[in-house]
Amino acid sequence: MANSVTVQSAAKINLTLDILGRRDDGYHEVEMVMQTVGLYDTVRVEAMGSGIELSMNTGDVPADESNLAYKAAKLFLKEHDIKHGVRIYVEKRIPIAAGLAGGSADAAGMLRAMNTLFYTRMTVADFRRLGAELGSDVPYSIEGGTMLAKGRGEILSRLAEAPPLWVVLAKPPVSVSTAWAYREYDAMSDVRHPDTAAMISAIDRGNGAQVASDIYNVLEHVTKKKHPIIGEYENILRANGAMNAIMSGSGPTIFALAQNENDAKRAADALRCSPVAKGAEIFVVPLTGQHEIVKSDSK
Repeated sequence: MANSVTVQSAAKINLTLDILGRRDDGYHEVEMVMQTVGLYDTVRVEAMGSGIELSMNTGDVPADESNLAYKAAKLFLKEHDIKHGVRIYVEKRIPIAAGLAGGSADAAGMLRAMNTLFYTRMTVADFRRLGAELGSDVPYSIEGGTMLAKGRGEILSRLAEAPPLWVVLAKPPVSVSTAWAYREYDAMSDVRHPDTAAMISAIDRGNGAQVASDIYNVLEHVTKKKHPIIGEYENILRANGAMNAIMSGSGPTIFALAQNENDAKRAADALRCSPVAKGAEIFVVPLTGQHEIVKSDSK
């Protein structure tokens, strides 16, 4: 058994987000092209005698049994009948409640770290099964990269690697309830849907300009109507170097795709200089983010 393991878990964006209908179990049937980006939370786990201790670098997320990282640790220990406990530290950089799956990234990081810590040799199927018990985005967050997600988000198919674009992430200082966004969507009568097949084709061909052109999110109209600042951010980003910009998940974070790092920085700087961006969290990162174990200390 290792003494401690440190992993980085990446944020995700939805290059496309489509809702195909409501399921009998109350969830929505979705179809999404998911992509990790180069913005990471860091999760450090070390073994201890018993119990679970969790601490974080922010007080904005509860460090108790309601935290997804804590739930992941508890589920893992039960699944493998491990009598040891773990001490967890989560350093958050992914904005909270932002549509970037930060909580799911932390849970995924926990499962991956504990698999290494306790040498349990979990398979992809094992990870997906446990991840699905924790949340719809967790199975994807464990694997990352460019994937098509269906069902509730847990049915995953690996796609070709996305073109080497750059991303501006911009979270305005507003909050969005995912449950609210889906309810509002259900009340809509005229919905434009993304062309998921066209997006997959653009990725297959490595056509970054077409990928940027095809990004679309069916929930954006709902959230943008309540928070017009989302559209203001998008307009500024598009006018200053970004090829296109849309909202990720149920929001409120906007992501903009740029051909290169300089264009992305120019768009981000223009947004930072705008009065509408007061209080925003803004990042410039590569489109492709890779999960990795950054450190493993053994006895």
